[in-house]
Parts: sequence; C-alpha cells; structure tokens
Amino acid sequence: MMRDELSATFAALADPTRRAILARLAGGDATVMELAEPFDISQPTVSKHLKVLERAGMISRGRIAQTRPCRLEMARLEDAARWLEAYRHLWEDSFDRLDAYLRELPSPPSKGT
Repeated sequence: MMRDELSATFAALADPTRRAILARLAGGDATVMELAEPFDISQPTVSKHLKVLERAGMISRGRIAQTRPCRLEMARLEDAARWLEAYRHLWEDSFDRLDAYLRELPSPPSKGT
C-alpha cells in the first residue's frame, strides 16, 4: 500500500459517521437513503461522507436501475490492519517490559497495620 493510500484510509476512518457507515456496510450493501436513515444529518451530508470513503477506496458504488447501492471494499481496511500489525510487537514488548517492572516493585504496605 502506498503511503498516501494509507493516509487516505486513516483520514476516512477518523470520522465517527464514516466508521458507522462502514459498520453498516459490513452487514451488506445499502443505498444512500438506507445509510442516511440512522443519522441526524441530511442526505447530501451523507453523500459527502460516501465520497470520502469512495476516494479512499473503502467503498464502491454500483448501479441497479435507479439506485446506486454502496458496497464495502475490504482491501484498504486489510492494508491498514496489516500496517498496524507490523507495529503490534512494539506495543507488546513495551507492555511486557512494564509488566516485568511492576512485578519487581516492592508490594505496598497493607492498610491498617
């Protein structure tokens, strides 16, 4: 994955409405009107969110008669997950060192004695 694609993915994920849209699409394709339904925002605002997700390659839009259903495209999410996974060992190592340090600390005196 190119660096700017990764940036576009994380920028798209930064907004809670877009994350909610992706969560909804994980359950199957949906039209703009179906996606707009649970939000207290206008349909044009939902369409703007969809354009951000589409430019980031996270959704695609088809055409069935007069509707344009949206579909989740997993490739960019998988790329982001792989990028994050590459750093997991750093976090785990850090937590392991913290755990070892905390085990070396003397126990605090018990209260009441």
